[in-house]
Amino acid sequence: MQKKRWLAVGLAALSLTMSLGASAQDYPQKLITIIVPFGPGGVADLTVRLVAQKMAKSMGQPIIVENRPGAGGIAAANAVAKARPDGYTLFLMSNGTAVSANLFKKLPFDTQKDFAPISTLGYFDLALLVNKQVPVKSVADFIAYAKANPGKLNIGTINRGSTQNLAAELFVSMAGIDALIVPYKGSPEVLTATGTGELNASFEILSPALPQIKSGAFNAIAVTSAKRFGGLPNVPTVAESGLPNYQATSWNALAAPAKTPQPVIDRLAREINAAVADPDVKARLLALGIVAQGGTPASTSKLLATDTAKWGAVIARAGIEKQ
Repeated sequence: MQKKRWLAVGLAALSLTMSLGASAQDYPQKLITIIVPFGPGGVADLTVRLVAQKMAKSMGQPIIVENRPGAGGIAAANAVAKARPDGYTLFLMSNGTAVSANLFKKLPFDTQKDFAPISTLGYFDLALLVNKQVPVKSVADFIAYAKANPGKLNIGTINRGSTQNLAAELFVSMAGIDALIVPYKGSPEVLTATGTGELNASFEILSPALPQIKSGAFNAIAVTSAKRFGGLPNVPTVAESGLPNYQATSWNALAAPAKTPQPVIDRLAREINAAVADPDVKARLLALGIVAQGGTPASTSKLLATDTAKWGAVIARAGIEKQ
């Protein structure tokens, strides 16, 4: 009886492996769903829809985007983690996924083990925005001014634990300054307060800030990425203008459930990279403040692991309580 039971289990596993392998050879044969942990109309949503449209045309199958906002992205991520690993249910992963791994005491999935990262779609630069009445023109000026006025400057971000908030925490820590980080409900409130002077400075993703940067509502003295943003070529990075080795970037990527056949992962990676390399897609994303950039499954997995460790350290140092 024992041998028969083990034989049955072995045959079932072999059958599943052969089934997935066969499907990988002809993939895709039906509609693909991308589950997005954000509401419709946001930058992340627009990014994945632009890329999915190109991929669907190339792959010959429809791709739909299903928005499941709320709960810190946990419900959306869990739905994909528990989905059949056949390449037909994908997850819009982000640096928020790495942050959530450190913000919650317990998750219904393992961020590192239950997903197969495929490729990045794009990177979202953040900017250090400064009210026009603050007498600084560079990051070095800002740090010097903050040190000359300890405890007197405030820096706005959206809610604690967000990418913007952690970028500010990292900046204050690395710069060694005494400044109050003030969380707001949303980006519009942060940008308005920066323009009126209620805030001395703020960290915000470029997309919602670009119109006001270009209109001169406040000064963008630096971007937080490793390279200058193509849409603002005269704005230096934080690292090159006063705080070496500083970097804080938001990103989006597609991931599948763990154990998805490698040929399916590789096919999806090729399609994503072709889509984000399309000149029209690159231009449309740049206008939104996004640098379109693909990657490999290996590089995307490394990015997730690196950011999980990096933001975990920032969260611990800032004393942000786990939920």
